[in-house]
Amino acid sequence: MAKQSAGLLLYRSADSTIEVFLVHPGGPFWAKKDLGAWSIPKGEFAEDEEPLTAALREFQEETGFDALNSLPRKSFNPLGSILQKGGKTVHAWAASITFQLDPALVRSNLCFIEWPPRSGRQIEIPEVDRAAWFSIDEAHRRIFAAQQPFLDRLANAIA
Repeated sequence: MAKQSAGLLLYRSADSTIEVFLVHPGGPFWAKKDLGAWSIPKGEFAEDEEPLTAALREFQEETGFDALNSLPRKSFNPLGSILQKGGKTVHAWAASITFQLDPALVRSNLCFIEWPPRSGRQIEIPEVDRAAWFSIDEAHRRIFAAQQPFLDRLANAIA
């Protein structure tokens, strides 16, 4: 089965503007990349795992925030799925939040990667090195191109 990921697109109203919460991947490959490098918090899940459950788990692993686990399941609205260039399917849900979620407090889990590529050397990096709130227009510039439909679907859903 092709790889699948599940993630969350959180949004809030700030000064009559809708803002979305995105994360930036950690590690040396992404260190100097910005536009087109951000993502919704997401991660892979096993075939026997419920995708929304995986999305909530991955959000907590990548940000360190567990506040979403207290929200009722009906708070999460499906945004469908997209297919990324590498063949991975990403499923997403949107949720409006009213509580404070400070990007400066993000604490990601760590993972190992081979760096430099094909060197045999393993280094430990955070999956996410930072997070931020962006207007939907700015998020379009920042997010991976394949994930832009999630922004469009969210904008249509809340219009």
